[in-house]
Amino acid sequence: MEHTYPYGWIIPFIPLPVTLLIGLGLLFVPNATKRLRRMLAFTSVLLLTIALVFSIDISIQQIGGSSIYQYLWSWTITNDFSLEFGYLIDSLTSIMSILITTVGIMVLIYSDNYMYYDQGYLRFFAYLSFFNASMLGLVTSSNLIQIYIFWEFVGICSYLLIGFWFTRPTAANACQKAFITNRVGDFGLLLGILGLYWITGSFEFRDLFEIFNRLAHNNTINIFFVTLCTSLLFLGAIAKSAQFPLHVWLPDAMEGPTPISALIHAATMVAAGIFLIARLFPLFVALPYIMYFISLIGIITVFLGATLALAQRDIKRSLAYSTMSQLGYIMLAMGIGSYQASLFHLITHAYSKALLFLGSGSIIHSMEPIVGYSPDKNQNMVLMGGLTKYVPITKTTFLLGTLSLCGIPPLACFWSKDEILNDSWLYSPIFAIMAYSTAGLTAFYMFRVYLLTFDGHLRIHFQNWNGTKSSSFYSISIWGKDESNFNNLNNQNRFLLEIKNDEDERVFFFSKKAYKMGNYVQNIMSFFSIHFNNEIVFTYPHESDSTILLPMCVLSLFTLIIGFTGIPFYQVKIPFDILTKWLTPSINLLHKNLHYSVDWYEFVINASFSVSIAFFGIFIASFLYGSVYSSFQILDLINLFEKKRPKRILLDRLLNVIYNWSYNRGYIDFFYTLYFTRNIRKLSELTHSFDRRFIDGITNGVGIVSFFVGEGVQNVGGARISSYLFVYLSSVSILLIWNFLLFCFVNQPL
Repeated sequence: MEHTYPYGWIIPFIPLPVTLLIGLGLLFVPNATKRLRRMLAFTSVLLLTIALVFSIDISIQQIGGSSIYQYLWSWTITNDFSLEFGYLIDSLTSIMSILITTVGIMVLIYSDNYMYYDQGYLRFFAYLSFFNASMLGLVTSSNLIQIYIFWEFVGICSYLLIGFWFTRPTAANACQKAFITNRVGDFGLLLGILGLYWITGSFEFRDLFEIFNRLAHNNTINIFFVTLCTSLLFLGAIAKSAQFPLHVWLPDAMEGPTPISALIHAATMVAAGIFLIARLFPLFVALPYIMYFISLIGIITVFLGATLALAQRDIKRSLAYSTMSQLGYIMLAMGIGSYQASLFHLITHAYSKALLFLGSGSIIHSMEPIVGYSPDKNQNMVLMGGLTKYVPITKTTFLLGTLSLCGIPPLACFWSKDEILNDSWLYSPIFAIMAYSTAGLTAFYMFRVYLLTFDGHLRIHFQNWNGTKSSSFYSISIWGKDESNFNNLNNQNRFLLEIKNDEDERVFFFSKKAYKMGNYVQNIMSFFSIHFNNEIVFTYPHESDSTILLPMCVLSLFTLIIGFTGIPFYQVKIPFDILTKWLTPSINLLHKNLHYSVDWYEFVINASFSVSIAFFGIFIASFLYGSVYSSFQILDLINLFEKKRPKRILLDRLLNVIYNWSYNRGYIDFFYTLYFTRNIRKLSELTHSFDRRFIDGITNGVGIVSFFVGEGVQNVGGARISSYLFVYLSSVSILLIWNFLLFCFVNQPL
């Protein structure tokens, strides 16, 4: 029956041997370890596959109706305090374990090829294995202290992986930014954990919920203090899951290798904050103000992430803001009490976004300009376009992920996002309007990414050996300017990318008029090749290898079918509602039924509205970012509606405001730099000055005075005992006389 449950503790430890082998091997036998690097990579995949088998077996038992299983070991026991470590197996653990292991396996296989020529290949796999172990330990934890320990392990792995290419200043700054931002949330999480222990006297989830419910029922609890503690707990989730206002680290985290973006910042680490809210959901749901606060932060993050993704030109940064927005949907669902829809969207989004990030890595790899040059350098969508015939498999998988994220049926995210949109309408019409509007923005910016990358013509400049230009660049503008002057980069190994400065690059993002800058790239050559010693050493662009394409195809399959596991038809008996049964044990902790009945008619009406909004966003994106030919065709139609010049000026100003807001990240980073970073630095400088001048001044002054007194006393001595006795007796006589005078006149001896 529950034969696997007693061995559930082994799941977090399964990936650890690879980390230990690589670490000890590089320390003691580095040459032999480097020769066996492919074997170690295969071992990491094998061990995580074993963890997946354990997770699937546990999940099958959970689906079959098995009870929640918990096992504890006593660690510290005193008269007033006890702390136990253990593991907890329920539906939430099952979901997260399968999610972590499946995405982790795909990323490990993908990384073998993607990082093959990187000098840190082994270090990369050591970090990945340690991260997978930490995440599995986090989701199987049975108490808050254990969660906090693995929470910090996950943060360490994030820091190491974001700054993996630490020689890059941008990567070093990004990992520090992620570390500091998460410190804010982690400090709040720690305070919240200690506050809950102060209230309930326990760190264990079950005991904590029971004691809290009993205290709340008896009205013997301080609501203000409980609200403060739960808000601090939520602060940890805000930082880890990149919610407003602690979201600023996520876009910069794209400086890490692309597999890290897929694993940590799309599917697993950012899901840790959602997992914390889901695990403590019975506690949060009893506090209406906290639930409203969670939903408010969620809807702000939803809309903010979508608006900031509109004008990004870095393909990974666009996907990062998309991740932020979708995590906002998940947090919104938690806040409005839609537990099942939240976790459902967490799963569907994880697979779809992991697919998109791996697809972006394949695109970056195909656009790699120089042999040995880091593929993650070339992430600018301005330099892409026309890749459809060069990378057809990548294009197909990327399109599936894009359609899924846009909410197009029958792909995965459609089912989960539609549930969240419907529940948000029942909760608050204002929230629903913002959520539906963001669904349209999501379709717009995701198809903008797709069209800028695959549609049209290659927007890249190639320079021959003799310095002559053999291809062209297109300036697509809505601003009515012919930006024909380019700022060329230096020639690097026979290959020159031509890119415009930040102020001029805006012409590529709200395309309305196309200005031809030269001959079409595909009319000159179907692909570029760099020759060295009469051998072709690089073909540009090119499709990725099979070990990169295989994980993308598997994730595409998940994107196609995973949504059917949670179809919310309860009146019509469909055998695909596995997820509903799967989540039932965790939901029953609330002693209430959150299921709702949906029939076919109601579902079709609701879905039609959300899908129509998504198609409208896709239409606008296609209208603005379609091929160059379509831009010329629609130009005359646009001019028909521009009879009055003032309206055009107003439109230009509005688009400039939107662009500047999105491109400059909503000015939030600027605000933090101006009011927090600079002020903290000034405070640090002031503190340093006070310490150096006052504290050190006192210490140094005492030393200097002692030195001069010693030197003075040294000169007083004459080596005669009679002189010393005379000084001594004189001093004593003076003190006695002074004491006698005080006693006589003041009546108070010294």
